[in-house]
Amino acid sequence: MKAKQKEYLQSAMFGFNDALVSTTGVIVGISTGTGDKQVVILAGVVTILVEALSMGSGQYLSSKSAHQLDKTDSFKVPIIGGIIMFCAYFLAGLVPLLAIILFPVEVGRNVAIVAALTCLLILGYAKGRIVKVSPLRSALEVFVIGGVTTIIGIVAGNIFAV
Repeated sequence: MKAKQKEYLQSAMFGFNDALVSTTGVIVGISTGTGDKQVVILAGVVTILVEALSMGSGQYLSSKSAHQLDKTDSFKVPIIGGIIMFCAYFLAGLVPLLAIILFPVEVGRNVAIVAALTCLLILGYAKGRIVKVSPLRSALEVFVIGGVTTIIGIVAGNIFAV
């Protein structure tokens, strides 16, 4: 796989995975701690926007630094990688947020978890196909890692409920 394709795959995988895990953790944790739908939606929107911008700019800066270290003049790759990271995070973050917007909080919380975990399975499967490793094994790996993180968000919401 070419270096820039590898970098783009890393950006996409990181962005999708991180948004599904962290945004779901925030939304489920906050919705567990408070039943206020408006607060949960606000937290989800803020999380998605701030994190997508942070992740995209962080990807750009870290990739640019690596290219500068290697003395390569291609700064197009870091820009595209940053945009891919931003878009992946933003789109994947909408998965749990839409569940809360479309359903009552108690139902939306469960829909968000199921939707995020389903997307993690799909993401892992797609990654396995792209990198030519067992898609099922890859899907399970992404699913388990994301699932554990989501459970931690639920537990934290229960412990610190307001």
